[in-house]
Amino acid sequence: MKFKATEQILKIIGDKSHIRNFGVIAHVDHGKTTMSDSLLASSGIISPSVAGQALALDSMKLEQDRQMTIVQANVTLLYEKNNQEYVINMIDTPGHIDFTGRVTRSLRAIDGAVVVSDSVEGIMTQTETVTRQALDERVRPVLYINKIDRLIKELRLTPDKMQEWLLEIISNFNRLIEIYAEPEYREEWKVSIQNGSVSFGSAKDKWGFNADVMKEKGISFKDIFAAYSEGGDVKALAEKAPLYDAVLGMVVKHHPPPNVAQKYRIPKIWKGDLDSDIGKALLNCDDNGPAVMMIVNMTVDPAAGPVAIGRLFSGKLKDGDKVFIIDTKREGRIQSVNFFMGNQREMVGELAAGNIPALLGLEHARAGQTLSTTAGIHTFEGIHYVSEPVVQMAIEAKHPKDLPKLVEALNRLTIEDPNLVVKINEESGETIIAGMGVLHLEIATALIADAKVEIVTSQPLINYRETIRGSAGPIMTKSPNRHNKIFMRVEPLDEKVAEMIRNNTLNEYQDKKEVQKILKDVGWESDEAKRVMRFDTRGNVFVDGTKGVQFIQESTDSILSGFEDAMKEGPLAREQVRGCKFTFHHFVPHEDPAHRGLSQLGPASRRACMGAMCLAQPVLLEPTLGIEVRIPQDLIGNVAGVISGKRGKVLNMEQKGVVNIVTGEIPASETFDLSEVMRGQTAGKAMWNTHFKAWTPIPNSILPTIIGEIRKRKGLSPEPPTADEFIDKE
Repeated sequence: MKFKATEQILKIIGDKSHIRNFGVIAHVDHGKTTMSDSLLASSGIISPSVAGQALALDSMKLEQDRQMTIVQANVTLLYEKNNQEYVINMIDTPGHIDFTGRVTRSLRAIDGAVVVSDSVEGIMTQTETVTRQALDERVRPVLYINKIDRLIKELRLTPDKMQEWLLEIISNFNRLIEIYAEPEYREEWKVSIQNGSVSFGSAKDKWGFNADVMKEKGISFKDIFAAYSEGGDVKALAEKAPLYDAVLGMVVKHHPPPNVAQKYRIPKIWKGDLDSDIGKALLNCDDNGPAVMMIVNMTVDPAAGPVAIGRLFSGKLKDGDKVFIIDTKREGRIQSVNFFMGNQREMVGELAAGNIPALLGLEHARAGQTLSTTAGIHTFEGIHYVSEPVVQMAIEAKHPKDLPKLVEALNRLTIEDPNLVVKINEESGETIIAGMGVLHLEIATALIADAKVEIVTSQPLINYRETIRGSAGPIMTKSPNRHNKIFMRVEPLDEKVAEMIRNNTLNEYQDKKEVQKILKDVGWESDEAKRVMRFDTRGNVFVDGTKGVQFIQESTDSILSGFEDAMKEGPLAREQVRGCKFTFHHFVPHEDPAHRGLSQLGPASRRACMGAMCLAQPVLLEPTLGIEVRIPQDLIGNVAGVISGKRGKVLNMEQKGVVNIVTGEIPASETFDLSEVMRGQTAGKAMWNTHFKAWTPIPNSILPTIIGEIRKRKGLSPEPPTADEFIDKE
């Protein structure tokens, strides 16, 4: 079967209108992977009898143990509808918030998404997050409502009540599209039962239907009800209306083929010149154009080394092609071009535009990069992640002899997961890994242990940030040899500008005029907008405010290096600084270049930044997580108690059928033992999840203790420095 399938697939791929690329996205545990099983069975990749329990796409041992998807999986399926054969590339994505980075990357490769929602719980926060990300990338969503059997078995709804309940979920979903879709797609992309863009079913029991199936097979809600009543036959239902017909039918009918989708997706994700040859090839998904591919996922094969998986937007790739990695200006040679059948890689020799190839032999490639057979083209838009790393832990090898193995394992992890940050502290020599949440780090350490390296880990620690509340200066500092004076002011940076710097809308390498225009629009004076010396990616900016001073040009680098140092380690607790705007007020240099080198100006400018911050009411920020708890009615008080007991606050309570949903926020530093406390208070009946929400100032009552703890941990004196330690008098 399989060899035939590979040849068949290559034949069909020639006609672009018979290709579909789609992804499965949803809230954690709403049944994405279970649904994917049914789709695999329809193509003969796994046996139909185990579909629904096999979870074939969760191929890592860790995923099967924890019953959840951690990495995204790719598959190519063959599907026949109305005597036409279609090739469907599918990506199954994780639902847990700690792994959203992987969802974000997968969305770039696909043109349509099947959003899976649990019929009882409806549209949850994470469903909303991923749908919003999909609409941002111009990926068209259709809706599949799963676990319909729960409405009959648990909520005991009648067929009429059931339809009302489901219409409510559909209108909630359309409300998301109304809010987040761009105006021209709003009406067209809304889902409805009539046109077949909503399907219902139960992935566990392998049946499903939508309006088209209903007409064709003559099925109604009453039949479903009968199947779950006494003496009903669910198996017969699954044979009459198999789930894969409903889902893949929706995909073929509503998701666009690549040559249609790229016409409206490319202008959004590629900012080069659309009238150039390359632009036209991308818009038309042209096989004869230059090959342009975006890598969305890297895996490391123990035998073959790194595998780069991505979407080929134009041209053809074949074995032995020389390609350029545009972002890092490197080149490589493709050893072999493959694609995925189930979790197996098949060698195909060459693939054309509109597909999702897996390339072997590119060692330096990383997720998010642009590959092309033509050098110097414009890269794709960077991928915007929803949250940033907030939790870190120190790790070391238990036996020094395992150190090389640990380095190798960490190397592999960072290739596969760019959201995991590994840094080595030079002074103490400890290795620190930072991730999106406690779960993210747990998985990372489990993967290291799988590589047969014994490691010792510290308690997870929270990353803090420093910022200021007021403004200060100008203040003066002198260089170590007392021959140069630097004057500095500081004030809080407008949140809009800081956000633009962090998501790379404003950066060093932009055209100066463009930067001026953006800053003028948010209310900067044109003189100031012209004189930005450096944007720091943490969300700080350094402006030159000097008038008619000599030697500024040649001293710039030295002064900026001091600014960089101060931003990496602020005055309060040596944590990163965000949201500050420094103005370089005045400069009195020494005549002789030997006395104003980096060793003199670097420390002076660092001390000037630190001193100014100390006077501007500095404050420590901590990451706050949004939390959403689902519980029975009688336990609401206990949950509210747990949240407020951990310095959190309850924002909202609502009832959905038998379940109550409490939403609130809670500081990340308080969540380490959250699961024990929550289970203790609710006898294990609460289900909850958290997501990164914002950086918030630490309340004054506990600020000194927290600063003291961090400083002690870093081997500093427990008292934060005063401004006088940095500022010099005349």
